[in-house]
Amino acid sequence: MRLRALLDTDALGLRLLGGGDELDRTVRGVMTTDLRDPSRYLSGGELVLTGLAWHRDATDSEPFVRLLVGAGVAALAAGEAELGDIPEDLVVACARHRLPLFAVNESVAFAAITEHVVRQVSGERAGDLAAVVDRHRRMMTSGPAGGGPDVVLDLLGSDLDLRAWVLSPAGRLVAGPKVGGPALPAELCARLSAEHLAATRTGRHGPHRVAVGTTTYSLFPISSAGRGTGTGAAARDVRGTVLSDWLLAVEADAGDWPAERLDLLYGVTQLIAVERDRREAARTVRRRLAQEVLELVQAGAAPAEIAARLRVAAPVLLPGLGSAPHWQVVVARVEWDGGEMDGGPVAQALLEEILVDPRATGPEPSDRIAVAHTGEEAIALVPLPALSSEPAGSESGIHADTLLAAVRDPLTAGLDDDGRLTLGVSAAVHSAEGLRGALEEARHARRVAAARSGRVCAAGHQELASHVLLLPFVPDDVRRAFTARLLDPLRDYDRRHRAELIPTLEAFLECDGSWTRCAARLHLHVNTLRYRVGRIEQLTSRDLSRLEDKLDFFLALRMS
Repeated sequence: MRLRALLDTDALGLRLLGGGDELDRTVRGVMTTDLRDPSRYLSGGELVLTGLAWHRDATDSEPFVRLLVGAGVAALAAGEAELGDIPEDLVVACARHRLPLFAVNESVAFAAITEHVVRQVSGERAGDLAAVVDRHRRMMTSGPAGGGPDVVLDLLGSDLDLRAWVLSPAGRLVAGPKVGGPALPAELCARLSAEHLAATRTGRHGPHRVAVGTTTYSLFPISSAGRGTGTGAAARDVRGTVLSDWLLAVEADAGDWPAERLDLLYGVTQLIAVERDRREAARTVRRRLAQEVLELVQAGAAPAEIAARLRVAAPVLLPGLGSAPHWQVVVARVEWDGGEMDGGPVAQALLEEILVDPRATGPEPSDRIAVAHTGEEAIALVPLPALSSEPAGSESGIHADTLLAAVRDPLTAGLDDDGRLTLGVSAAVHSAEGLRGALEEARHARRVAAARSGRVCAAGHQELASHVLLLPFVPDDVRRAFTARLLDPLRDYDRRHRAELIPTLEAFLECDGSWTRCAARLHLHVNTLRYRVGRIEQLTSRDLSRLEDKLDFFLALRMS
């Protein structure tokens, strides 16, 4: 569609501020952003909508406009709700770069403009199918006529006889039709997400078709932040979003669909992406809260100051909660081979997706999680309101093994052969004093997970009680030197004299140094056992009656 057509649509409330000689430009898509640099999400031809939250002073307009022009956008539309009149420096910058500029009346929602552009671009040619897209505007409203993605999926079922579901990359059911049969089983959701992620990592364009038994599913990507979803989208390194973007699973084979129907489904994914972007914008406050708490904890702030921040966070994360909840900390790290990608933002977006009960549907449960990222790791602050009413010692909250089982298969496919995700989960704490310890506990658990093999690994606080788990962190050269110093004299003696000092040492330690129990286990006389233990002490210059020496022998045997 042309820019001129947008200007001629009175209901959109657009007022031209500059670029009247460029109104024949073609609009291929739409993007809403308040990022200072949105260029990475642009593929060219978009109408960019902005609320001007990025504009702090007159020097901000020139670089912002220059980035948009470099990305090949069709025009910029700025809302008047935030600052009132559009800043003059923005008008001048757009005129300098010949970028058409519109003002959007404060009474017009960006969602209405988005819906109009999507409908015109992807569904106008389809006649009766375009009428379906027109009905999807109900999704864009926040009143009783709305309903989010579920409304769109119900319309697909009633108007086109298509059953469809929105899935997270980890295989969680985000939305499904309220009518038309039961929800997808969890195993099938995980399978479809894994197939989609694997296909995306190979660079294949959607929709991806997957046969499960006698049923074929077509999988359409739902990209947030205005990224293109069709075959015309510019090629990008998908690793930045593959682990966090939703997908639309349709119970049909799209291989023989006409272009009009494919266009309609891509239009539907863009409508659902608007809901996703709303959700992303709402996370800004929660991310800021998490970042503030994290900075206080890491700086060693007084518990009273941290507690004050937690009191602010509690009603934001859990509206209506009467008292501050318990808290749990989860640390994640995403690492890609080569190290050229920043894994912190990827891990942050991923935690916001996976720290939701796999049995929970809808986008709302993730609104109770605050995630910050620092450097290469992401840190989630998870409130646990149910703990206050449960008996002491209960195991409520997030469990590393349960979390791992829910997300391992799909995310392994998304990480392919060049990425790795490691997760660490702390115990629940009930006060600000415990938060620093919970953070360190989660970080240490993540390091334990990193010492394991596999593309997706997790460890919980329960596993940190065993010192054996610390052994993988001992450097190989230190390990070899330590074990050689203690055990090589015994091995040499056993080899030369056909003795059994190593098995005797293992049995003696397993029997906690009990002479009678160890002698009975080895079928030896106690005096024979005392002779062997004495020989061990003589060869190693150690004393097996001392706890420190017993521990050294124990570790040496484990590391060997």
